[in-house]
Amino acid sequence: MDEFSLGTLFLALIIILILSGFFSSSETSMMALNRHRLSHLVRKGNKRAQLTSRLLEETDKLLGSILFGNTLLNVAAATLTEIIVLRLFGHDNSAALLAGTLTITFALLVFSEIMPKVIAATHPERIALTASYALAFFVKLFHPVVSIATAIVRAVLRMLHIRIQTDQSKQKVSLEEVRMLVLEAEQFLPKQHQKMLLNLVDLEHIEVNDVMVPRNQIEALDINAEPEVLKQQLATCHHTLLPVYEDTLDNLIGTLHVRKILSLLQQDTFTRDDLRERLKDPYFIPTHTTLLNQLQQFQERKLRMGLIVDEYGELLGLVTLENILEEIVGDFTTQSPAQTGKFFRQEDGSVFVEGSTLLRDLNRKMNLSFPLDGAKTLNGLILEHLEDMPEAGTSLKISGYPIEIMQTQDRVVKVARIFIIPQPDSGVQ
Repeated sequence: MDEFSLGTLFLALIIILILSGFFSSSETSMMALNRHRLSHLVRKGNKRAQLTSRLLEETDKLLGSILFGNTLLNVAAATLTEIIVLRLFGHDNSAALLAGTLTITFALLVFSEIMPKVIAATHPERIALTASYALAFFVKLFHPVVSIATAIVRAVLRMLHIRIQTDQSKQKVSLEEVRMLVLEAEQFLPKQHQKMLLNLVDLEHIEVNDVMVPRNQIEALDINAEPEVLKQQLATCHHTLLPVYEDTLDNLIGTLHVRKILSLLQQDTFTRDDLRERLKDPYFIPTHTTLLNQLQQFQERKLRMGLIVDEYGELLGLVTLENILEEIVGDFTTQSPAQTGKFFRQEDGSVFVEGSTLLRDLNRKMNLSFPLDGAKTLNGLILEHLEDMPEAGTSLKISGYPIEIMQTQDRVVKVARIFIIPQPDSGVQ
């Protein structure tokens, strides 16, 4: 090294520190890179992203090359520092040699480790994609040495029964992680779009009995009724699909598409047999089926309505495709919640609510926060809270909301009055 001037040695040392910083920043940026964002760029045809993705498919080789290069440069920096110190202070000055060692250690720590890694962690995508070309070169250059080192590492890991996954992009993402990604993307998504995505993720946790039309609200046809009564009911029904039963609702015999029977209503010879011929077999759904699974079932079976039964085969209610879609996009009606027939807002801010109202509808339409892990309806929630048969005039408080029972009938709450008090914002439900 005597043929090189001190200026040349210092310049070489600075270059080594910069290159070491490059390897440190590359390591951090590659590991901190958002894999979902990278996959998106790859699908868009970004060349740098495609190269980066290929490098990350073999993480062991990539990290081995980076660490080998970084270690080689750090050793070179220490050696070069020793040469510079010996050139300046001679071979007998151990204090200067110690000071030089501490100085280069501090310089490596600050300029080749901490600062590059902080910058890389702040801008991982920009640095990783830019560094991918140089890293691809070094991976090929260091391949013989890194291959030997990687083989030794894998052999030791196998002996320790430790499995490794080199391609991080193949890691599965749970629904809760997807939910968190949507929540964290709040600044990039319109609020309504974010809410729809969250609702879609939640379909995996919501069961059909959470959104069903209860048994006592089902509009159905008794096929044993008089033909004139059937014609009148068909002409004035509010739904396109109707369950059909004999004598009692427990004896369901099929479902009827009202549009397919309209032409027969104009005929005087309309009979029950005409109606029976146009029935389709009823489709029954177990009570604990999730909405996501049921949505898939509706799609596969080309159906729009199912009848919900419990473990004993008792009819609990029905669910339609519209009920599930409303859980994702909200109500299709253009009316305000106070005009839907179940919610009657008063001048003092309180709301009259039918006891049969589903809690999920109540929370969604009135922006309330009643618990959903127990009772499904307001009546059920009140009964669960009171642990007794309700009486008109009884007042109670549930989840911070004062409730007054206004009307009861047949041991159930028909109408309750909810005094809505502004609640702290608890985030998207």
